Amino acid sequence: MEDKISVVINTYNCEKTFKECLESVKDFDEIVVCDMYSTDKTLELAREYNCKIVMHEKIDFVEPARNFAISNASNEWVLVIDSDEMASKELKDYLYEFIKNPKNYTAIAMPRITYGWDEPLEVLYPDIITRFFKRDLVIYPPKIHAAPCLKEGEILKLLPKERKLAIIHMQNRTVSGWLKIIDTYTNYEIEKLKEKNKDISFAYHTWKSLWIIFEKFFLKGGYKNGIRGFIICVLMFGLYKFVVGCKWWEYKLKENK
Repeated sequence: MEDKISVVINTYNCEKTFKECLESVKDFDEIVVCDMYSTDKTLELAREYNCKIVMHEKIDFVEPARNFAISNASNEWVLVIDSDEMASKELKDYLYEFIKNPKNYTAIAMPRITYGWDEPLEVLYPDIITRFFKRDLVIYPPKIHAAPCLKEGEILKLLPKERKLAIIHMQNRTVSGWLKIIDTYTNYEIEKLKEKNKDISFAYHTWKSLWIIFEKFFLKGGYKNGIRGFIICVLMFGLYKFVVGCKWWEYKLKENK
C-alpha cells in the first residue's frame, strides 16, 4: 500500500497527553498503538480512536518495543510519534505528497519543537529526529534514545526553518519531572563510559557543566525563553553534565577500593 501511511505510537500510562496526540493523527490511514499494559485510560482512548492495538511486555526504555510496533503496521510508510507528541496538518499533507514521488529517499528527518511550561523551548530546537520511513528498511538498536538505522536509501532532512513541519513535543515537565529524567538518563551515560573504558576527570565534568550552561543560554538561544530557558540550560545541560561527573567519580571510587 504505497499511497498509505501508518502511525505507530508506543504507550504506557499516558492518558494526560494521549488524546491530543491521537486527535492530531486521526486522519492518517492507520494508527498502531503498542501498549505496555497501561493501568490508566490509555487503552480506552486507543479504542475510542479505532486504533490497532498490540501489546508488549513492560521494559525500561522504548527502543526494542518500537521494532515490534513497527512490524505490526499494515502500510509501507510509517510515522513514529510518542504519546506526548503531535503531528501538524501541514506535516501530514507534506508526507502524503512526499510518498507520491520519494525519489531515492526512504526516510525523513524532521525538526521537533519541545514545550516547557507552556512555551516552545528554543534552546532545544530544532532537535532533528528521523521519524518517517519505509517500514521494512529501518531498525532501532536496543539502546535508549538510539536513532533508527536505515538499511538502504537516503534520509531527507527537513530544514529548521520549516517549523510548520516540526513534530510538536508536549512535554511540559515540572522541575521534579526534569530531575527524574536527569537521574535516569545519567545512569545510562555511566554505562556508556564503562563500555568505552574512558577515565574522564571530575574536574573536566565540572568545568564542562559550567561552560555548557553559558553556551546554551547565551550562544544557542536559551535566553529567548527568559527564566524558562535559563532553568532548562541549568538542569538539562549543566546539571546533567555535572551529575554524570559525580556518578562517574562515585563509580571509580568504589572500583578502586
